Formats: sequence, C-alpha cells, structure tokens
Amino acid sequence: MNVFLAGIIQGSLAEATIHDQDWRTPIKRVLATHRPDAEIYCHYSVHPNSITYDLPEIKDTLADGFQRSADCDLLIAYVPSASMGTAIEIYEAHRNNAVVLTISPMAPNWVLRAYSDEIFADIPAFESFAAAGGLDDLPARRK
Repeated sequence: MNVFLAGIIQGSLAEATIHDQDWRTPIKRVLATHRPDAEIYCHYSVHPNSITYDLPEIKDTLADGFQRSADCDLLIAYVPSASMGTAIEIYEAHRNNAVVLTISPMAPNWVLRAYSDEIFADIPAFESFAAAGGLDDLPARRK
C-alpha cells in the first residue's frame, strides 16, 4: 500500500516559516504498528528545507507532491488549520480514487467533507480507528 502523508507546512503563516512538523512521527508510528506493509512517502522528509527554495524549485516540488498524492492508495492528511497545498493533495488523491483519511478539528470544512473518506478530530482518534482495524479494508471506506 502506497501512503502519502500530507499536511500543513506553511499554512496561513505570513512570514517565511513553517508550522511544527512533530505531528508526522505519531502518524508514521500508527502506520508502522497497524499497516507495516505500507510504503510511506512524506514530502516534508524529502524536502525539509523547502522554505528556502527559489521559485523554479518551489514549482517543481509542488508539482511532484501533487503527482505523488494523485498516485497514492491512501492519503493521510493532517490539517489543524487551513493549508492550500494539503487541500490540493486531498483533492488529487480523491480524484484518483485513493482513500483519504483526514485528521482535523475542521470537520465542517467543505473541502474536507467533500473529499475525505473519514475525518478524525485528532491523532488519538485516528490511532483508535487504526487499532480497531480501520486500516485493514480501506477500499470499503470509499464513499
């Protein structure tokens, strides 16, 4: 199973900085525990200094991430607040029939509601879902 780990990096920050990325570790741990067969792609892990990129490299990095999200079997999105890049990744994954699991307190958000197969309020809720076998039969989760 090919998993794309999507989530907030810059979000709505006005300055050239990023949000804390410590959310990635517990999600990877949940996958390692409950889907050890998963091949996880984390765009931030590949591009940890992307905030320093010039425009051509920014465009290439975005295009690569959007293509990888379109090609995955499962996209797990962490969206504690608005994230334009993550919204596009969610849409691309959904449009190409991947299962989209979103971790966000913004359950009423239209993009999340329209394109997520499941929305969890926080990482512990996602972990409970995985522990109950929720990652076992993901195609059945498609709306």
